[in-house]
Amino acid sequence: MPMYLFRAKYSVAAIKAMVDKPQDREPPARKLIEAAGGKMHHLFFAFSEDDAFVLIEAPSDEAMAGIALTVAASGAFSGGSTTKLMSAQEAMKAMETAHELTKSYVPATG
Repeated sequence: MPMYLFRAKYSVAAIKAMVDKPQDREPPARKLIEAAGGKMHHLFFAFSEDDAFVLIEAPSDEAMAGIALTVAASGAFSGGSTTKLMSAQEAMKAMETAHELTKSYVPATG
């Protein structure tokens, strides 16, 4: 299954709710991801522009988009992004493909 890095920035209201009533956000995140047929590998909070980083294995781009849209629609986040990841083996295949494609491409010249 494809891997994704989901980054999220909590809304002020969500941060206030977690400060007022500390709560583990991992179980609800895991439940959502599993409902989409995926697997949550890690959820990290961070000292960063983004508040949370989640490493997700999802069955498809559509499933991952569904997860991201569900979270966005909740109002608990003020921003975020999803990055599709490749394994080292997938990157090697891409490099091999690029190597073959260089035979078919003529770059612009000045």
